[in-house]
Amino acid sequence: ALPIFAWFCVDSGAGANFGLSILWAIMFTPCSFVCWYRPLYKAIRSDSSFNFFVFFFIFFVQDIIYVMETIGIPGWGFSGWIAALTVLKANVGVAVIMLIVAMLFTATAVLGVIMLKRIHSMYRRTDASFQKAQQEFAAGVFANPTVRTAAANAAAGAAQNAFQPQ
Repeated sequence: ALPIFAWFCVDSGAGANFGLSILWAIMFTPCSFVCWYRPLYKAIRSDSSFNFFVFFFIFFVQDIIYVMETIGIPGWGFSGWIAALTVLKANVGVAVIMLIVAMLFTATAVLGVIMLKRIHSMYRRTDASFQKAQQEFAAGVFANPTVRTAAANAAAGAAQNAFQPQ
């Protein structure tokens, strides 16, 4: 948010970028903990195929977001290469700050891909599989009393409607 704030100080038209950058900073920090750190921890701790798959899906999306931040499309709240080079015409000092952040976003994107590859190699060394993930999901869903009750009610309603004359 700091480089976008500097951009906003130079160009008042970048207010939407500044607002979005604050939103991303507030949203991505807790979401990364809940959405990919916890599933990875649970997957490694309990050798859970389902949690590995949750991690791979969410962290892949996170890597795509890292690449979008690295690119820095103006108007999206990201301070990447395109946004930094755009600001270079207006103010060199702000552009230097944004270029440093673009380099850091690039490093983060590269490290994210490396981390994904390393976790995948760890996953391949376990006995995890897609079938095991499906079984874990089914066992977890049907172990939940709320889901069981809802499924029983839906089945009872469907059976009752099937046997009623029309």
